[in-house]
Amino acid sequence: MRFLLATDGSEYAEDAARFLARFDFSVQDEIAVLHVVAEIPFEDDYHAQIKQFIKRAAPGILRKAAEILKPVKARVITMEEEGYPDKTIMDMAVNADTDLIVMGARGIKGLKAFFLGSSTRSVVINSPKPVLVVKPTGWGGEGPLKILFATDGSGPARATADLLTAMPLPDDTAVKVINVAWSALSDLPDRLVMEVDEKIKETLARVRTQEAEGAGSIVNEAEQLLQRRFSNVERVIERGDPSVKILEESEKWKADIIALGTRGLRGIKGMLGSVSRRTLGHAGCSVLAGRKETGK
Repeated sequence: MRFLLATDGSEYAEDAARFLARFDFSVQDEIAVLHVVAEIPFEDDYHAQIKQFIKRAAPGILRKAAEILKPVKARVITMEEEGYPDKTIMDMAVNADTDLIVMGARGIKGLKAFFLGSSTRSVVINSPKPVLVVKPTGWGGEGPLKILFATDGSGPARATADLLTAMPLPDDTAVKVINVAWSALSDLPDRLVMEVDEKIKETLARVRTQEAEGAGSIVNEAEQLLQRRFSNVERVIERGDPSVKILEESEKWKADIIALGTRGLRGIKGMLGSVSRRTLGHAGCSVLAGRKETGK
């Protein structure tokens, strides 16, 4: 597989490199470490000097990331480019037919939430390639990797499952498949069911049965696919708000990665589906935003 690790020399980018070092790479895998010297939209002498200073720092930034990745078996190459970081990262990933873009997320000390920087956010939203946003977790990185795979049975979700089975993850990686059944009736408290007439109760019971059957079918499909690669696969079906249940389960299980398919809203630039957006913004662990590429 081909990985593109985007680094700006920050501690968050270096955390992303350390996270990658936990993978079980082979000599057939490749990690391209990319540092983009950001375009400065001024041509005066002052800004020219700043740009030269930034360029002089680039080799050290790339060297540090390469040192972190030195223990892995994959071929590691370093690249320096100039341009707008988000566009350059996406262009390089597409041109190299990269399988996965890896980027760090910025944290704020004292706050539990991690915030996506502007470049990371832009890449996650607009890239046709899957993106792994690495967040350092509060529960450490010991033991087997834990991946919470959230699926709704859609094309992007299936593509994300395929990606997981192809990634060079350790053999002892644990995977938990989660589907959250939601409908307009899902959040109706059971105590209120007793207060409605028999016809409505029958309709509610039928809807919930259909939801459960649909969720079971979706989870079964994902479980069978993932079991071809992973021996430790669990399943859980919840009912309620998908983003809330996914985040709750990831924290309870202490997941290292939440993996889910993402879909942008056509014609509306800069938007993600609500579940993907909330998960990326509020997860206390890394998030893999899978994609179903056009034409696939």
